[in-house]
Amino acid sequence: MNETQWREELGKIVRAGLVSPEFERFFSVRLNPERAKISLTQLGLYIKHRRDCWAWLSGNCPEMSVKKKILAHEYDEMVQDQYSQFGHLELVIRQGKNLGMSSDEVLKVKPLPTTRATLYSWAWITRERPWLEGLAALMATEWGNDDRLFADLGGGVSRREAVRWMEDLGMKWKDIPNLAAHAEADEEHGDMFLPVLAEFGSGYEDKILDAARESMELYGLFRFGVALAMEAV
Repeated sequence: MNETQWREELGKIVRAGLVSPEFERFFSVRLNPERAKISLTQLGLYIKHRRDCWAWLSGNCPEMSVKKKILAHEYDEMVQDQYSQFGHLELVIRQGKNLGMSSDEVLKVKPLPTTRATLYSWAWITRERPWLEGLAALMATEWGNDDRLFADLGGGVSRREAVRWMEDLGMKWKDIPNLAAHAEADEEHGDMFLPVLAEFGSGYEDKILDAARESMELYGLFRFGVALAMEAV
């Protein structure tokens, strides 16, 4: 498949994930400060764990051109980009401060059972599966933030979540820097690996798409667990 075909097929998979009952449950929960803290801190664990996943993927990948793309991706996430001079986890900390949380309260949090299970699963996919499958698994979740693909749904995950923070908590874009950044940054990050699939994915299409599909199922479970935890407070 060429880049256009990969975009179309992956887009179908990600869309199916975003309209799942698990995601609908997540977006149906009305926020208050305590619920927002649960959502933010579990997302912080997810973001931190992603750094391990991309590192495992790089270790499995034999192609230097792809390793360079991964390094560029992770430089944005961990070091600096237009959204932060300290990496994207700093955006989570800043957003937590607007809920009255310290950095320790944001970062030193226990994962929900569903969070732990899904992080273990993504670790296994990126560490043990062939590298193209691991790449598709990570791409799929990032594509969930691509507003261009989901305008009819109100945008990607970060934009839709940002709207809830603003409507339910009265916050502005400047108060939710992590959501504001990922409503934009993951569009570029999603595009950067399409040429990789077009170049190296021939003959492996079904397995690559299956990995993306499994990853979206895990993403739905992750968000569903957060929804249940929020509903309990």
